[in-house]
Amino acid sequence: MTAPLPISLFPFLLLITAICFTICAANSNALCIQSEREALLKFKNHLIDPSNRLSSWVEGLDCCEWIGVVCHNSTGHVHQLNLAPTLSEPDEFAPYFEWEAYERSKLGGKINPSLLELKHLSSLDLSYNNFSSIYIPKFFGMLGSLTHLNLSQTGFQGGIPHNLGNLSKLHYLDLGGNYHDWLQVTFKHPSLLELRLSNCGLEDDPSPISVNSTKSLVILDLSGNSFSSVPKSIFSLHFLLSFYLNENSLEGPIPDYFGNISFLEVLDLTLNHLNSSIPNSLYSLNRLQFLSLSENQLQGTISSAIGNLSSITHLDLSSNFMLEGRLPTSLEYLCKLKEMDLSYNKIEDGISEILQSLSRCCLGSLESLDMADNQLSGHLTDQLGQFKNLAYLSLARNKIFGPIPLSIGELSSLKFFDVSENQLNGTFPLCFGQLESLETLDFGYNLLEGVVLETHFSNVTRLTTLKASHNRLRFEPNSSWILPFQCGIIELGHWHLCPKFPQWLKFQKKLSVLDISDAGISDVMPTWFLNLHIPFEYLNLSYNQLTGGVSYLNVTYIVDLSSNRFTGPLPRVVFPILQFLILSNNSFSGSLFELVCNSPSRGRMEVLYIDKNLISGEIPDCWNHWQNLGLLNLGSNSLTGKIPPSLGHINLSMLNLRNNSMFGALPSTLQNSSLIMLDFSENHFNGSVPEWIGDKHSRLKVLSLRSNHFDGHIPHRICDLQYLQNLDLAHNNISGTIPKCFSNLTAMANRSNQSNYIYEWVSTRTTLFYLSALLVLKGREDEYSATLGLVTIMDLSTNSLTGEILKEIGSLIELRSLNLSANLLTGNIPNEIGSMELMESLDLSMNRLNGEILPSISSLNFLNHFNVSYNNLTGQIPISTQLQSFENFSYMGNHLCGPPLTKICITKGIPTDVANNGSSSEGSKVNWLFVSIVLGFVMGFWGVVAPLFFSRSWRHAYYRKLDHVGRKLYVYWATMGM
Repeated sequence: MTAPLPISLFPFLLLITAICFTICAANSNALCIQSEREALLKFKNHLIDPSNRLSSWVEGLDCCEWIGVVCHNSTGHVHQLNLAPTLSEPDEFAPYFEWEAYERSKLGGKINPSLLELKHLSSLDLSYNNFSSIYIPKFFGMLGSLTHLNLSQTGFQGGIPHNLGNLSKLHYLDLGGNYHDWLQVTFKHPSLLELRLSNCGLEDDPSPISVNSTKSLVILDLSGNSFSSVPKSIFSLHFLLSFYLNENSLEGPIPDYFGNISFLEVLDLTLNHLNSSIPNSLYSLNRLQFLSLSENQLQGTISSAIGNLSSITHLDLSSNFMLEGRLPTSLEYLCKLKEMDLSYNKIEDGISEILQSLSRCCLGSLESLDMADNQLSGHLTDQLGQFKNLAYLSLARNKIFGPIPLSIGELSSLKFFDVSENQLNGTFPLCFGQLESLETLDFGYNLLEGVVLETHFSNVTRLTTLKASHNRLRFEPNSSWILPFQCGIIELGHWHLCPKFPQWLKFQKKLSVLDISDAGISDVMPTWFLNLHIPFEYLNLSYNQLTGGVSYLNVTYIVDLSSNRFTGPLPRVVFPILQFLILSNNSFSGSLFELVCNSPSRGRMEVLYIDKNLISGEIPDCWNHWQNLGLLNLGSNSLTGKIPPSLGHINLSMLNLRNNSMFGALPSTLQNSSLIMLDFSENHFNGSVPEWIGDKHSRLKVLSLRSNHFDGHIPHRICDLQYLQNLDLAHNNISGTIPKCFSNLTAMANRSNQSNYIYEWVSTRTTLFYLSALLVLKGREDEYSATLGLVTIMDLSTNSLTGEILKEIGSLIELRSLNLSANLLTGNIPNEIGSMELMESLDLSMNRLNGEILPSISSLNFLNHFNVSYNNLTGQIPISTQLQSFENFSYMGNHLCGPPLTKICITKGIPTDVANNGSSSEGSKVNWLFVSIVLGFVMGFWGVVAPLFFSRSWRHAYYRKLDHVGRKLYVYWATMGM
């Protein structure tokens, strides 16, 4: 047993301890070396520092305390220089001032060789600065103590100095983002462990990469370059642990050689053009922890060999679009799996079966599961609640049906839940109120119904995103109720939110996206809503019954107030970055001048819809600053005057001025745009249809000049519009003949992969904008949007066109509607019209056509509107299901006979009036065909029945025979049954 220390020794021990602490403290606060301080100041003097980031670098102060300088604890020598910007790069939608601050935080200028005085410098980080005016200094190769060198995203010019190969102690080298030749990257670093050459513009090189002296590499990053194949010499790096070749141009199959790098733990081949199935050699890498093959063109099924990836924690096969079939049950062996992303593929499986496989081994490990945008079916089961650590779950855009299971309330770690665009039904479960960690909730575009209560959100205090539009839910909280969370995004479109404007929005201080469209709100727009301190990025109040005026718009990017009852002048735009302004179908009045000529957003606006309002006056001639405007709709107002010339100085994709009172000829400046849709119908424009419409607008799909005063001929250049699907020149004064070259209208003549929609790309967050158009089809004007891309029509009616209907018109086999009525057309109906199989509406009435209706017309099986009335047609109407289904007025004013008309046609073509009991001018005649049919029936019937009726012996013999045949059949059926 050890004897205790005498108490007298304790003061001595305390003294020794104090001395040690003093020495350690002195060492830890060692001052920097004078020569190294001077070297750093020389280095600073040659730098450009716009943000004064190096303000602490002052003579007389300890350089070990300077920003970015790290000294050795004991010697005081400068050990590290970390001079990367302190501000991180903003996202692409960040405001200008953030980008300006970030750029100002970058160092520039020249790099002084005084750094050579830092003999003990082991780490130099100049990344993300701006040295685009100089080359990589050659003296860097003389910094012999360097173990870490980071020059990524610095913009250095020229090649990589060869003498960087002299840095024999280098462990880490990052030259990413500097464009240099691959041949220069032949370093001889026996100690190099990590090499990063991302975004260097590297391409395939005929000579192999020199890696013989860098076999020590464990991390190699070649991402963001232009390789079309994996350099084969990479596969000799047998000790490689992490390999990044994402964002290149790799083509063909995934090489089997990857199976030779048996120590590989991280493999990233994201964003390439690989187009094979996933080889089994990848599945043999049982040390692999991270595998990403997303955003390629991989195809086929996922092999059951995936179960061999026993170490995998992160698996990403998303966005290949061609991976299909069912998932293998061997997923049950991935016991360490934390994240799995198989979204954007064609996987067909039951969601309950997938959860069953995953539940056998990774109930406690799985944290993220993304199966969105597949073809999953089935229903969610209570098994979902067993994944206790699940934080991210996305099953959006599948075919999952049934209710949301109540076990969802047991996922205490759940932060992200997205089941939008499925077929889920039932009620919105109360158990969502238990998910205290939930931040994003999206169940929009389903079939949920019922009442949502305040208790549904009672404990959801961290929620920042709530997307639930397009369900059948009702939410009418108490007027004094306050949401327990502060959301940035709320989308409740197509809910029922009661007639009053939601008062609970008043207390949302972080709201940037709000959609309460079509929510049954019938109220005056409250003043407090317009005066919210935080501006919206996106605001959608459309399809309600909101009234009152809107003085200004506190919205930065997108606003949709359409289909309400707003009145007064157009709202004032506050933010210069507003890009979408949709005010359609209201009662806004007044002039366009203030908005068009003085709006601060003129330079950024992309979509401007003010149609179906009460706007009056002329269109101002000050469009020169609207350089980004693509879609302009001013239709159905009370605008007058001519089209201003400056409107043609912007590159519009859609221009709609229909249903106004505008006049004059079309200005030639309009040929400067690249239009997809042009609608000037129902105005008072005059002059001829300009040739440049066909010459300059090669993308045009919809052209409507209906109900104006255009004259002259149809310009032949219209035939060059290969994408034209809708041509409406009706109700004008156009003369001449129908151009033969109409057969060149490709979209009307050739069956192509047409989309349901006609859309235009825009550069905002909403990348697609779907267009709509008012079209006259089957004599009725309707608005087409969801099917606009499938509708092909030609309407030249109510003009003064002459000549014949050319047979070339029959080549337009994609036409759904052809209207040539109320012209001066002559000749026969061409037989080729019968080949227009998709035709639904054909109107040739009120012309001077003659001849017969040819039998080929009867092959138009989709025809449901047909009119040839008031011509000079003769003969019999062809017999078909379609032609006899139309009313008499479709044929009246001709010399036709046969159904559905009351005049029938005899053999010689002499019409007989059925209403007059078949009488004609030649007198009554006996139809011997009917007489012979009646006589034959009488003789045949009584020839058999009469003997049975009058002869008793014949009757008995007849019934005995029937009985005999019956017994034989019974025996036969009984035998067959045995």
